[in-house]
Amino acid sequence: MIRVATDAGGTFTDLVAFDDASGRIFLGKALTTPHDPSEGVLATLAQGAETGLVNSAIGLFVHGGTTVINAITERKGVRTALVTTRGFRDVIAIGRGNRPDLYNLHALPEEPFVPRHLRFEATERMDARGAVRAALVLADIDAAAAAIRAAGVEAVAVAFLHAYINPAHEAEAAARLRALLPGVAVTASHEISRQWREYERSNTAVLSAYVQPIMARYLANLDQRLRQAGINCPSYCMQSNGGLADFTAAEAAPLVLVESGPAGGVAGTVRIGEALGESDILYFDVGGTTAKCSLVQGGRAVLRPDYKLEWSRLRPGYPLQVPVVDIVEIGAGGGSIARIGAAGGVQVGPDSAGSAPGPACYGRGGTLPTVTDAKLITGVIDPAHFAGGRMQLDRSLAEAAFAPLAASLGLSVATAAEAVIGVAEANMINALKLVTLQRGHDPRDLTMVACGGGGPMHAATLARELGLKRVVVPHFAGLFSAWGMLAARPRLDLHRTRLMKLTAASFAAAREIFSTLAAEAAARFGRTDGLLHSRAIEMRYAGQEHTVATRFDPDAALDGLFAAFHAAHEQAYTFRLSDTAVELVTFHLAAEIDAPRIAMPEITGAGSTEQALLGHRTLRTGGAAQELAPVYARERLPAGACIAGPALVEEPTTTTLILAGQQVTVDRHGLLLIEETG
Repeated sequence: MIRVATDAGGTFTDLVAFDDASGRIFLGKALTTPHDPSEGVLATLAQGAETGLVNSAIGLFVHGGTTVINAITERKGVRTALVTTRGFRDVIAIGRGNRPDLYNLHALPEEPFVPRHLRFEATERMDARGAVRAALVLADIDAAAAAIRAAGVEAVAVAFLHAYINPAHEAEAAARLRALLPGVAVTASHEISRQWREYERSNTAVLSAYVQPIMARYLANLDQRLRQAGINCPSYCMQSNGGLADFTAAEAAPLVLVESGPAGGVAGTVRIGEALGESDILYFDVGGTTAKCSLVQGGRAVLRPDYKLEWSRLRPGYPLQVPVVDIVEIGAGGGSIARIGAAGGVQVGPDSAGSAPGPACYGRGGTLPTVTDAKLITGVIDPAHFAGGRMQLDRSLAEAAFAPLAASLGLSVATAAEAVIGVAEANMINALKLVTLQRGHDPRDLTMVACGGGGPMHAATLARELGLKRVVVPHFAGLFSAWGMLAARPRLDLHRTRLMKLTAASFAAAREIFSTLAAEAAARFGRTDGLLHSRAIEMRYAGQEHTVATRFDPDAALDGLFAAFHAAHEQAYTFRLSDTAVELVTFHLAAEIDAPRIAMPEITGAGSTEQALLGHRTLRTGGAAQELAPVYARERLPAGACIAGPALVEEPTTTTLILAGQQVTVDRHGLLLIEETG
């Protein structure tokens, strides 16, 4: 069987295909086509065909991309309505009273995705224990349906009070709306989230409804075009939780794809960690638009319980109750635009040149200086071999784009390019600190997997600044998110909020809750065998507002759960309260199908480091000094090869920079390992 994964990013669409029988790898990389991302996918398949990829032999297709997050951030979803409990139509407008930055008085609440005239109320009431206090009045649902039909709405979210614990009214209302509004997508909050907090659950239901028709049309179009291309096999989407979901499941709950692409990179990092024998490892990816980082702990991706879309110091963002890998993302990619900021200093990003027009050196009409232009000017990128030689870069265009910036700073073009790289890397360092130091982890204990087209160009500098143990540059680093999708398994995350004090009785109840969730997962997957389960409970000290995720072992004793929570809390907040009561809040079961994943074969073939030498290139890595650095072809480097910096290692999708005082070693899997020599 040939497994294929495609990742439609902001600038490029990537493809990695793996033949289980021969171990052969097929690659593709094309500019993303925002008007119809499936065109970029087909372009990468065509590139694979040039090297022998046969579409009819494909037995598994996995896709990830930015369709969902783009539809939300660009406000290109469908006209959406909300039906909610009487008296609660303004919950999604009120939000939370807390400001994202305590002393920032300019922060404003977010504009809800459903205007007030499209928010409808229905008489019904469940209490916090799930008991019916007021029956659902179907006449209210009928009246709402009539108004929704007249308003030309394409999607409806239903979010009733306390439906997370008893969804009976919500399910009845959703069924009625589906019968009355054929052709309108109806999303009930309990179908997406079974967690408490009315604002967060309502917002999740609204945003899921907002993008559901968009994703339904997109996946239907992609599936049709794949079949026209001769690909008739099971098709999956990469979820934000680090696992896979088939197209049908992804269409029903599209918010699980909100961080689809980066989650593929995290799944790949888990696989690399297994090969290296390391359970705690950093993921760092620099693409064309953003830089992303995450920390894998205990051999698993860490999920955020409080993911907020579009959060910033000035904006509270939109909370989503879907499992999302804990990723910090900043606008510092290869296409990030450099300019003089309001304070007179260099500012890089967050806006990007994207794929159209792209960085100035692409020769596609871009005139503004970007990080990619800077890397070309400083000698890291070879203009003749970018993207495996498929794109010829123009250094003169990059220098022309940098000339106004350099003149404003009173610097040469080359020095201005180095300054832009320095600012971009300072932003990346701050992001890496957010997932390490601010999460209670010492970077000096960690290995970092550097990927994306830009990650290996910056990783050596970042590792030195943070004191990281070493850097790993995987095969096909520029396509790593797509490669990581082939390292993921079909996965389902189930949550249930049940607030209770931790006692012997509630510990026994926790076992029962997880047994119920395991049965639901088996029913959703349609199988009971070959399932891997991971259990965690969001816990807190009595009187606290927020929780800490704690692993739950059903075979352990009560004291073990107490100890695990105290340790997790101390790592997150530096203290424990051993004499304070502990509460269980939300139960989380992650279920995966124990399916085969992409193999990591050992590299074979004789060769020498000298045979991999392509030549030398003038390189600037800080200050006015220029160095003549050797340039090596990665595919020719044998296992055991060791190269001292400064040096460059080129491959079709990226270039790895090794600084003076560092060395890079090729391990038996062909991974590049960068370490300090001092």
